Amino acid sequence: MRQRRLKSEINVVPYIDVMLVLLVIFMVATPMMTTGSVDLPSTGTAPQKPPKYLKVEVKSDGGLAVFDANGKSTKIRSIKDLKSELGALKTADETIAVLIAGDKETQYKNVIEVLDEVKRMGFDKVGLETASK
Repeated sequence: MRQRRLKSEINVVPYIDVMLVLLVIFMVATPMMTTGSVDLPSTGTAPQKPPKYLKVEVKSDGGLAVFDANGKSTKIRSIKDLKSELGALKTADETIAVLIAGDKETQYKNVIEVLDEVKRMGFDKVGLETASK
């Protein structure tokens, strides 16, 4: 009696179909995953502070303080008070820069609200203050 020979072929067509479907899925999904990433700059390459500037501090509890060009501090209760305080300081010097120093424990929302208000007031030079490494 003769033994039957085993057939050792694999049908690869279904595997190719599955691979093409996966390729399409990854091509569609990849741009959606990468749009949310943020590439933050290093603080080691930050430019020097301007010679004269106003400073707005955002404390960890959300409290605000404004420092004028001479370093005199004024505590602020709300964004409305910030607007009036910065408005008075802007009339003294129209081209003065503003640095916003946010505590690392504060909510991101607090810093953005201050940044938005300063930009709305018409300050041209606005920056975020960071500590150097």
